[in-house]
Amino acid sequence: MILKLRYKIWLEKNGEKAFGDGPLDILHRVEKTGSLRQAAEEINMSYSQAWNLIKDLEKRLGFNLLKRKVGGERGGGSEITEEARDLMMKFEIFRDKAKESLNLHYKEIFKKE
Repeated sequence: MILKLRYKIWLEKNGEKAFGDGPLDILHRVEKTGSLRQAAEEINMSYSQAWNLIKDLEKRLGFNLLKRKVGGERGGGSEITEEARDLMMKFEIFRDKAKESLNLHYKEIFKKE
């Protein structure tokens, strides 16, 4: 029998999920496409679902994740805020360090004998 380590990491605020891999993925896609609508389409999520997710997270976190650009010649769009970029970077660093640490402990404790 081969055991495999599995885990999921997210941040909570007041007992509610505030940030994790899902929102991180959406924000990276917004950064790449300049559009929450396109980011949602890429992961087969409705725009309204993505919009509600972002609004809920912003409320929990206490700051905006996106700057919205309304209409214009090329239509609207979205841009990542500096606070969002900082959170994304810190979360990725923490997640990578946690992964490294968990894998180290897993190998130490479950090593083949």
